[in-house]
Amino acid sequence: MNPERDDLYLAPLDGTWVKSSRSGGNGAACVRVMKIAGGFAVDDSKSPDRAPLRCTHAQMRAFLLAAEGGAFDQSLKALPRP
Repeated sequence: MNPERDDLYLAPLDGTWVKSSRSGGNGAACVRVMKIAGGFAVDDSKSPDRAPLRCTHAQMRAFLLAAEGGAFDQSLKALPRP
């Protein structure tokens, strides 16, 4: 068992969702983030019935630094353009 992870998944989703500035404006297809006790919840507005992912502050920091450093650039190039 991982107490930090368990606490993170027990934290209530009682904050405010903040949507990505890249969501395209219609709000129907965006990534949203909510600050929760112990970290963050990450949600896909296209799938409201799915439970949001939850990550610690350290995990979110690592993800953002990797994205900023280009770690996902090749994956993005493979996506179809709108």
